[in-house]
Amino acid sequence: MKNLVVIYHAPASWMEQAQHASPEEMQNGMEQWMEWAGKCGDALVDFGTPLAGGQKLSKSGSSPSDKNVAGYSILQAEDMQGAKALLEGHPHLEWTAGCEIEVHESMPPPT
Repeated sequence: MKNLVVIYHAPASWMEQAQHASPEEMQNGMEQWMEWAGKCGDALVDFGTPLAGGQKLSKSGSSPSDKNVAGYSILQAEDMQGAKALLEGHPHLEWTAGCEIEVHESMPPPT
């Protein structure tokens, strides 16, 4: 089994709007995510968390990230196809236009 890092992208406008969601809207959103998590079962290694305030670091210093990363999760699957199957119907893709999911295989460090 492989670990796959799932990165959730969302437009800046949506991320701003989400910060002002009502408790009912937040609960409804979480119910959809928990339903997805239940479908994944043990394949969901780390539910993850929302992310904010990203910084891009370089030799010359730091600046705000130019990526709108909304959060992450970690899945376990046989391969990328298995991870894609687990992400079918994910609620993040239904929130607003421009929401995307990016998946990366976690590779072992070189020896």
